[in-house]
Amino acid sequence: MGKLTVQLPDAQYDVRIGEHVFDLLSTDYLDLLESADRVGVIADEQAADLHLPVLLEALQKSGVEPFIKIVPQGESCKTQEVYFECQSYLVRENFTRNSILIAFGGGACGDLTGFVAATFMRGIKFIQCPTTILAHDSAVGGKTAINLPEGKNMVGSFHQPSVVLFNTELLRTLPPREIRSGMAELIKHAFISDEKWSVMLLEEENFTKPAEEWLSEELLKGIRVKADIVAADEFEHSTRKFLNFGHTFGHAVEAVCGFGGLSHGECVVIGMAYSFILSERHGKINPSFTNRYIQFARKNGYSFEPVLQHSFSSFLVFMEKDKKAAFGEMNFVMLEELGKPFVMKVSSEECEQAFLDLQRRIRMGEQS
Repeated sequence: MGKLTVQLPDAQYDVRIGEHVFDLLSTDYLDLLESADRVGVIADEQAADLHLPVLLEALQKSGVEPFIKIVPQGESCKTQEVYFECQSYLVRENFTRNSILIAFGGGACGDLTGFVAATFMRGIKFIQCPTTILAHDSAVGGKTAINLPEGKNMVGSFHQPSVVLFNTELLRTLPPREIRSGMAELIKHAFISDEKWSVMLLEEENFTKPAEEWLSEELLKGIRVKADIVAADEFEHSTRKFLNFGHTFGHAVEAVCGFGGLSHGECVVIGMAYSFILSERHGKINPSFTNRYIQFARKNGYSFEPVLQHSFSSFLVFMEKDKKAAFGEMNFVMLEELGKPFVMKVSSEECEQAFLDLQRRIRMGEQS
């Protein structure tokens, strides 16, 4: 069982990863549960159908009978309507400032639950129990949010969890798309931190069909990258922005496709290709590497079709509304070289040039 501690100026919490981590609720984290007058579980419907009994059994061993609120799966739960449903549910069930919530599901469920916890009675504690590979990224760091029709994660708060329990047994039921989605964030962590690790992942034959033991070790490495960055910059004033590599264009793809049309990670894969092209212009990334990355992505089942199916203006509307944009210029995370990220403003004109270049590369790849 892997363990690391996220150390922040005003908070500290453990991330535990491996089989049977829920057993820790009746040992290491029993005091946390016993300090609460109510324990609530906000679970996405798919995670609940597949795995909720596993969590409930662990909670019963702790002497806890939780209140359970089921929400839609994926980005469908990150709406104003679902957010207020959860708040009203807590009020009806007499939750107080001394209550605690448990997020049980994918990254979207964790985002929603964290924001509900951050804002209910001005803030209560919550535990992250992610059930997808993708959530190894979103469960750590304290970013919580819901979406608006105009953009992703536009309403949210920084609110750190009390503990993150990542049960790798639950990953066995993930469909291929969810595995691809989660592995995208893993390789992102490699790209922004370590050249050798990046190359190793690009050469991994079973990248989207990982063995459980290998995956646990790799996820812990990814979580450590994020934890170190968050510890240095909790509120995204500087280096935490590096974690957005691939996300500015990726979020635009997600919005154009309709949230849930493609998974978050699949959109980030497209966004990273776009950022590699910008990194060729402003860093030292070689075009041959970008082409290799696109080939790697295709080989592992990632699609670039949205770039061919939609005009640049469709994506620009959402990039200009990105939280990192200002006055017609967009901030992009780029790489000087693998493992060395930086942030740079890019004009809409240059963004369009990069988009057309990406379209060209994709078409070339289809012909080869």
